[in-house]
Amino acid sequence: MAKKMTQEEWRTFVSHSTRTGKLSTVREDGSPHIAPIWFVLDGDSFVFNTGKDTVKGRNLARDGRVALCVDDDRPPFSYVVLQGSAEISEYADGPEEILTWATRIGARYMGAERAEAFGRRNAVPGELLVRVPIAKVIAQAGVAD
Repeated sequence: MAKKMTQEEWRTFVSHSTRTGKLSTVREDGSPHIAPIWFVLDGDSFVFNTGKDTVKGRNLARDGRVALCVDDDRPPFSYVVLQGSAEISEYADGPEEILTWATRIGARYMGAERAEAFGRRNAVPGELLVRVPIAKVIAQAGVAD
């Protein structure tokens, strides 16, 4: 039987290793758009980068509502869904802030030795820093137990 994760459990789960998230945004016609992202937790928010002109970047600028699903697709299967409304910063708003977060994200997914290069690649004009304060959490462990 599935077990609801505690806050500590879901925070550990979504931060584990290089688990990617599947981000759902709202298209102009109201339909969902889903794309994989790299992200990090920061307090009660999750943070990621995306291009301003990507589908998700355009969707977020128009409608900030998002859901992020992080899962373990191995038995007994577990998942966490985080929901909230995005807060967007552009390069012009603070290139150093974007560099800081892009580097942290790079460290998680690419390793410390490649973090700075990843950060510099993503802290450029046209890139967005997206912070999503977490408004709702659904977290289940051992779904197939």
